[in-house]
Parts: sequence; C-alpha cells; structure tokens
Amino acid sequence: MTILDKIITRKTEEVAERKSQVSIKALEMSGFFAKTTNSLKTSLLNPASSGIISEFKRKSPSKGIINANVTPEDVTLGYVQAGAACLSVLTDIDFFGGSDDDFLRARKTNPTIPMIRKDFMIDEYQIIEAKSLGADVILLIAANLSPQRIKELGRLTKELGMETLLEIHDEEELNRSLCEYIDVVGVNNRNLKNFSEQNVNASLELADKIPASCIKISESCISETETINILKSVGYRGFLMGETFMKTENPAKALADLIAQL
Repeated sequence: MTILDKIITRKTEEVAERKSQVSIKALEMSGFFAKTTNSLKTSLLNPASSGIISEFKRKSPSKGIINANVTPEDVTLGYVQAGAACLSVLTDIDFFGGSDDDFLRARKTNPTIPMIRKDFMIDEYQIIEAKSLGADVILLIAANLSPQRIKELGRLTKELGMETLLEIHDEEELNRSLCEYIDVVGVNNRNLKNFSEQNVNASLELADKIPASCIKISESCISETETINILKSVGYRGFLMGETFMKTENPAKALADLIAQL
C-alpha cells in the first residue's frame, strides 16, 4: 500500500465521521458560505503578481515535523505582506498536522487574498465544507480521483462559485483528467505515491503538453529563484512553495527574500 493509499483510506473514514457530526445545512449557514470568491486566476494573470503560492504546512509524511513553532495568523499575514499571490493551507490532520482551525484563522486574518484548501478531496461533502471555511480554490488530485469524479467534484466547485486546481504528475493523468470545470493545472513535482522526487523535471516535461489555454503552476521541490525563472520561461504562472519557507524560523522573511531576488 502506497502512502497515498493510506491517506485516502483514512480520509474516507474521516469524511464519514464528519458527515455524522455536522450536517450540510449547518455548513451552509456558515458566515463564510456566502463570501465572494477571491480569484486565483485573476491573481496569477496580474502582470505585477509574484506568482508565489505560499503554503502553511506543519509537517509532511516524508519530512515529519517541519515547523511546530509558528501560528497560521503570523505566517500567512507575513506571506501576504511579503507579496504572496495566493495562500495554501493544509487541513489534513493525520498526515500533515493541519486542521480546519488553521484555515479559518488564516482566512480571518487575510480576507482578500485567494486561499486554497489543501486536502485530499474525495467527496462532495468536503467541497461544501471548504466553502463554509471560506476557501476560494479546491484542489483535485488526479492520482486519487477518476475522470468522472473530477468532473462531478469540479462541477459542484463551480456551482458554489469557487475555482478548481487540478493536480497532475504525468501526461497520462493530464490526458484523462482535463475537463471543462478545471481553472488551473498544477504539476506536482513530487510523486504522491512515494514522495521521492526532489526536482522539477515533471513540470519541465509537461510544460508543452498542457494546453496553452490553461493557467499552469508548478508545485513542490522549488527553492531557488533560478528554478522559478526557468519555469516562467516555459509558461508557468504560479509556484506553490511550502517547505522552503516553513523550515525557516521566519517563513515570511524567507518569502520576502526570495521575491526580492526574482
């Protein structure tokens, strides 16, 4: 069983538990449910955008604890002040140490920037849940979703006024997963089945395979401005980075330093 298999098995149990505890009607009564969406597409297409999607991430299956000494309020506000184009906040508890509370605290601190709920989405309930948390963007991971499920979850995402980020790792996932409900395509340079890659080869190999009409971002294994500039040269508009910043004592300063070098 791969790490991804273990995550999805646990996620299935978690979603069932959540459904039994909080009704969809209760989620729809959340103050954030009627919030107007902050567009990731608009942010990335802005000529003045840094393109950096900065992530709040406490730990990962491959690295263990990354940073347990910071708060989502301080880190995400610092990211925004440093020039982040978007925020990504992990809400998976068991494998990444995240929580809905982390997302809500970041949302309340930063009401006007696009925010991605970073989790393993497998059920419509989670999409509604994300809307109730104030999410602007839903992550759909091709490695653990069938083309039909991507369409179904993507359709609901659009109906609720949010945007969809499709995450792929190779050409096969791209070809079977693209549909009319996808707003942004993200290439994860780290294979979720083994978490082993440490380079951006996947992004470079897929750059000309992704339709020109799609906004594309590169995710993970990015730490140097030179790498970002190479990715920009082949058409990438966004760069999702978490560990590079979170492993430092001051993640926001690490982002500011990187943007200054760009």
